[in-house]
Amino acid sequence: MKSLGKIIRSVQAFGRELSRKTVPAPVSRIPAIGVALGGGFARGIAHIGVLKVLEEEGIPVRMVAGTSVGALIGACYCSGLSLAEMREVALHTRFTTFARWTLSRYGFASNDRMISFLTRTLKCKTFEELRIPLGVTATDFNTGEGVVFHSGSIVDPVRASCAYPGMFLPVEIRGRYLVDGMLSHPVPTRPVREMGADRVLAVHLKGTWSNGGAPRHLFDVIGQSFAIAQDAMSSLWKESADLVVEPDVAGFGYDDFKRADDLIRSGEVAMRKALPEVRKWIQLPAAEPASENVSTNSNPALAPPAPMPAD
Repeated sequence: MKSLGKIIRSVQAFGRELSRKTVPAPVSRIPAIGVALGGGFARGIAHIGVLKVLEEEGIPVRMVAGTSVGALIGACYCSGLSLAEMREVALHTRFTTFARWTLSRYGFASNDRMISFLTRTLKCKTFEELRIPLGVTATDFNTGEGVVFHSGSIVDPVRASCAYPGMFLPVEIRGRYLVDGMLSHPVPTRPVREMGADRVLAVHLKGTWSNGGAPRHLFDVIGQSFAIAQDAMSSLWKESADLVVEPDVAGFGYDDFKRADDLIRSGEVAMRKALPEVRKWIQLPAAEPASENVSTNSNPALAPPAPMPAD
């Protein structure tokens, strides 16, 4: 009888197991977030503030594309420099750190000092060694074609991306004369999208290059001309952006390296205002946006996907 009772209880237990409905575990997929860092010379130090907030808030950056100073900041970050190390580099950087005045019909300065600057600053020297994938943009001077580097040495592509026409000499790479990537990719949203980003966060350094009135010198003229052209091309790069963050860099000059902490702070303020939108992408708990009045634009044509269950 005891044996029969055990058999009955076993059959009953087996029946209860069969009657239970198997509920699949929720699946959560964090989209691959790519960051596109635009150009802006010294104003690009604001990019450090944007990256600092993303890191502090645990927002995973899967890939970066950079133009001009955005390429320089991106190379430092993707090579493994901490945000504290990047701040220290910014605090001690001046125009002459990577530029040398020269007499040439192609420009007033060479950025060949950037070779030694990048060699001693970066923690690795090739794209393949980077901890985060990086795209560096430049422009073919002869054809106007945009060029994006993903492999080989990092140093010369960054130099080419920073080669402001009229200010710096073009950089020759494999028989092509290359100048600033801002001419073809003011904010490299399309390159980072092509690298595989599901969501693209674009950092646009909008602002005038002088405090109004007459320009101080030729470089103000060149810088403001680039700013005007960048705004005129904004509809093109914004098509590939899910969110546009615009640190308030108006009033900062192209050579305001001495105001590094102020520029970093402007990037932090703008990125904190944008956090609620970014959290929707990865389903982090919502937070109240910062109260500072900073321009942060989202692209309504590229709405975030429907909410996904979190882990």
